Amino acid sequence: MVGMGSRTIKTAIGASLAIWLAGLLQLEFSVFAAIIVIMCVERTKKRTVQTILDKFFACLLSLFLSGVAFEIFGYSPVVIGFFILLFVPLLVKWKIQNGFVTSMVVVTHLYTLRDFSLEIILSELLIIIIGIGIAFIINNIMPSFKKEIETYKDQIEEKFSMILSMFAVYLRGHQQTCDSQEIVLAEDLIKKAKEMVIQDIENHLIKNHRQDYFYLEMREDQFIILKRMLPVVSSLGQNLKQKEYIADLLEYLSQNVNEKNTTHISFGKVKESWKLIKKTDLPKTRDEFETRANLFYLMKEIENYLQIKRQLYSKS
Repeated sequence: MVGMGSRTIKTAIGASLAIWLAGLLQLEFSVFAAIIVIMCVERTKKRTVQTILDKFFACLLSLFLSGVAFEIFGYSPVVIGFFILLFVPLLVKWKIQNGFVTSMVVVTHLYTLRDFSLEIILSELLIIIIGIGIAFIINNIMPSFKKEIETYKDQIEEKFSMILSMFAVYLRGHQQTCDSQEIVLAEDLIKKAKEMVIQDIENHLIKNHRQDYFYLEMREDQFIILKRMLPVVSSLGQNLKQKEYIADLLEYLSQNVNEKNTTHISFGKVKESWKLIKKTDLPKTRDEFETRANLFYLMKEIENYLQIKRQLYSKS
């Protein structure tokens, strides 16, 4: 069913539990506990904790400040108006303005009851604690995105492999152009994967789940280089004398994109390609010189592509 995600289900369960528990304790305004749950359940644990803290401190502040204001100046709409005018800047100053709505519900409770006794204070505190407590507990039940992240990583590696293989095929003269569609698809996959990884990190407040994020940062940096390589490969043409050396190197890289593969052997292949290129005749015309310059630029970009991966795993 559309919209029936885990957050919706958790909110429904949490709201029901909050009303039930508050009713069991015979607390007045028990429905307010459900409202707190609804407003506190966020997409991630990190956001939920921050929301809970904002609303908790804002509610406490409004409870005691409005209670004192009502007792001194009376229970009237004018007092509520002046209270809001003074209260909002205070929330903003302490950076807990996200708790404004729930805190004003507390104020309306006191206004409705027209009393600020110890019994009412305890009742409001219990409702607030029940609401934020259930929200915190229910939001700790978070889905794991590990399988989805691994799937994204596999798909990104597959796209990288296809792009590198496409470069090799073009240099060998088996196709007329380098298709940029795979570049676009790879960029979209990286973007979606990073969004999911960030959400996964925010769902783990204690454990370190940042390795996948660093991996995707590495792939994003490599992707930028692949984008730069596309026009360079296209400019080399199929009449390049050294095309087989470069095509072989690119084909090898396309077969060794995976995460577990180290760059040691790949750098060895690059070194061999440099030796073969330097043994070829020097350029004699302007076109040959420009082609040789582009070739050297491409080789440097390949080295940069590999160096990015080496830096990631040298830190591991």
